[in-house]
Amino acid sequence: MPETRHLTPPAGKTPEGKGWLPHGFHLGTHRHTDGQLVYAAAGGFATTTALGTWVAPANRVTWTPPGFDHSHRCYGRTDFRLVVIPAESCGELVAHPGVFSVSPLLREALLALTDPRESRPGAHRRLRAVVIDELAGAPEQSLHLPEPRDDRLRAVTDLLHADPARPETLSELGRTAGASERTLSRLFQAELGMGFLRWRTILRIHHALVHLTEGRSVLDTAMACGWSNPSSFIEAFTDVVGQTPGRYQAELNRPG
Repeated sequence: MPETRHLTPPAGKTPEGKGWLPHGFHLGTHRHTDGQLVYAAAGGFATTTALGTWVAPANRVTWTPPGFDHSHRCYGRTDFRLVVIPAESCGELVAHPGVFSVSPLLREALLALTDPRESRPGAHRRLRAVVIDELAGAPEQSLHLPEPRDDRLRAVTDLLHADPARPETLSELGRTAGASERTLSRLFQAELGMGFLRWRTILRIHHALVHLTEGRSVLDTAMACGWSNPSSFIEAFTDVVGQTPGRYQAELNRPG
């Protein structure tokens, strides 16, 4: 596996631009006074805040509003693109971090905005307005993995983070955490906004994205992440990510 590199950016002005980052690159916790969009034209990455983790393969963009502590980690060699949304324009977008699908128009606008050259004076300002329009009406996607506050629930989610392929039921996991299935089911809905099975599926998809980015086969990825057969994995992956794992893997090294 390539060497993991860590970087903690200085506080201050929100960066904008592009660059190729290696697999495992970690940009430490920081915050910005402006909003920030991060897009992987190739590869993939995760954005983590106190609200949880968002994974963005090459067909998604993450949004972090001003003032949120956040960090990034790259999976695979990643064509990393950063676009600033000035604080005065952030009111048109959601007030919390999120993930959105990247339409062909949005992709081209993000690529152009991260090119330091402007085709005409004011082109970047106009393109930024297009990006805001595209995102303002776009539905949020489901690659957000929220994290719990309750100690009993965290005991269960920590077990699954360590091994997403664990086959135990919520009742069986609850015995380890010292909580009943009923209590844990209520906590999943109250704290995380989803049931146990949905949360575990998204966790497994997060791990699957990493395995696929590292070059593992669809079959090996399915087995490593807890699916009993590749067909059920492909169905779940397509439902969450919006494309099959094979298609996702084929597009990883598409040039930006």
